Parts: sequence; C-alpha cells; structure tokens
Amino acid sequence: PIRDENEVEPRDGYDVVSTIDVYVQDIAHHALLKQLVEYDADHGCVVVMETKTGAVKAISKLGKATDGSYYETINYAVGESHEPGSTFKLLDLIALIDDNKIDTSKVYDSHGGEITYRGRKVRDSHEGGYGKVSLARGFEVSSNTIMVQAVYENYKNNPKQFTDRIVNLGLNKPLGLPFKGEGIPRIPQPSDKNWSAISLQWMAFGYGVSVTPLQTLTLYNAIANNGEMVKPIFVQEVKEWSKTIKKFDKQVINPKICSNETLKKVQAMLQNVVKKGTGSKLYSKDFSMAGKTGTAKVDYHKTDGSMYYASSFAGYFPAENPKYSCIVVVHKPNTSKNNYYVA
Repeated sequence: PIRDENEVEPRDGYDVVSTIDVYVQDIAHHALLKQLVEYDADHGCVVVMETKTGAVKAISKLGKATDGSYYETINYAVGESHEPGSTFKLLDLIALIDDNKIDTSKVYDSHGGEITYRGRKVRDSHEGGYGKVSLARGFEVSSNTIMVQAVYENYKNNPKQFTDRIVNLGLNKPLGLPFKGEGIPRIPQPSDKNWSAISLQWMAFGYGVSVTPLQTLTLYNAIANNGEMVKPIFVQEVKEWSKTIKKFDKQVINPKICSNETLKKVQAMLQNVVKKGTGSKLYSKDFSMAGKTGTAKVDYHKTDGSMYYASSFAGYFPAENPKYSCIVVVHKPNTSKNNYYVA
C-alpha cells in the first residue's frame, strides 16, 4: 500500500455484484483479441454498455507484450484520453441540426478532397473527394472536407456557440467514475490563449480535442437512449449473503441532449453509415446496427516517424430498439493493412 490511513477492514459475507455479464465479456474480449492479432496492433479496448441503464456489460483492454502476445494491461477505455477523429463528427451533426443552422440535405462541394485554411490542409481519406454531396452523405462517408465546411460556415462568427454545445453535454469534464485513473478530456474554448484561427475547423473532424473511449461511448449511448445521457456504472449492488446492503441505480447526466427531431435525423444517419457508408462492412440484413467509424492520426505533429493511426467504431444495436451500445478502439494497426475498418 502507498498509504494505510484510508484502509477499510473487509467484512465477511459482503459481496460486490458487478454489472459485467461474463458471456458478453467473453465475446467482447476474444473479438478484440482477434482484431489486434489480425492487424498486428499495439493495443486496444472494447466496452459494451446497456443502453437504458449505463451498466457496463463488458470491458476489455489488451496491450502487446515484447514477445508479440497480448495481455490485460492499462485500462485504456477509462484512462486513455486522445484525439478521437471521426467519431467526434457526431457532435457536428447534433449542433448543426439542433441549432437550426442547416438541414442535412444542404449540398457541399468536397473540392477534390482537399481544402485549405490558413495554409493548413484538410483532406478526405478518399483520394479525389466525393464531389458535391449533401451533409448527410458527407457524414455517412466521413468526409472531412464536407463536415469542416459545414461547421466553419455556421459557427465561424460565434465559435463559442459550438463549444458551448459540447460543454452543455458534459464532455468537457470527466464522467466522475468511482475509481481513480479516469482520463481528463480536453475541449478547447475560444477564450483559451492557444485558441487559433483553425481550432474550430480541426475540432469539426475530431482533432485538437481529447476524450476517452468511455466518454465517447456515453455520447453515442445517449443517442441510442433517445437523448437521455446516463453515467456508466460498474457495480450493481453490495450484498451481505442474500441481503442487499446497497443498490446502485441508473444515474442521469443529462435528461435530454437534443430535440426529438434532431435525434431522429441523427439516428437515421448513423444507421446509414452502416448500411451504405464507411461502416458498410459491418452491415447485415439479419442484424441491424448503427454507429460511426473513426480513424485518427495520433502524434501527427511529430516528425520522428512516431505518428500512427487509431481506428475506432462507436455505435449501438439493434438499431430500432437499442439494447446495447459499444465502442472499439484499436491503436497502431499495421498500416500495410486496411486500418480504416479494423473495428
């Protein structure tokens, strides 16, 4: 022990009943392991959460050992705060639609897949871009140029309105989990001294911000839960033999993150990501799901070759009446493989 002044003596007969479902945990763990091995990745995590309650049904985190095998290591899902990339674009949609800025049918030109702001280029992963497409289609194919234009055009004169939306959702602070080690999110504000002329644009496609996988999942779970954002919980109850001493119920962070109209539009687009967008490899006519893929460049500003990709998928299933939400993040997949869809 580091110190003993806060030690509490155990009492016989007390049981902590976790929310983990061993069956779901087993499936999630081995699915993550399979992807890490297949893509020769450095580390990754997966979390499965019950939509209505926030009860964590599975959480697995694996890192690569020196011999190439994988083992349970740092709790990346809870403690690793990093730039999320395209999964953050969900916030663009929520803000733009709920603030009545534009309709999802608004058409933008991807300009050959490259646009420039203050000498810095924003590029689409698809070479040549996507031509002229609607905001909805831009989100489905995860076009950086489309999403950045939409956010910049509508918030450039008042970027605080955009950042306030994120703050009001509670994504600027930790979830307040009942154990140590939760990663600290970072959401830039126009009042910050390091806010720049490209901060807003970079935020629009998930850069210049930092969140943990569990914080991202909490947002996606709120969409699945018809706008009610609930706090992830890991303990169901404490019992003394057969008697419940303490029960841990659902904790609501935000009762309604956006309007019902916004929810319906966002839910439809998340379904279309899987049906006909970047998540189409996950599509199954027998099992509906909705979500968003993301690929972020980690340490992209470094020139020593240490930059790598982090691939992710956040979503929920079944799409029509979600029971579970899930996030998978895989760090440093082998770039000779298709790292955009490993999750």
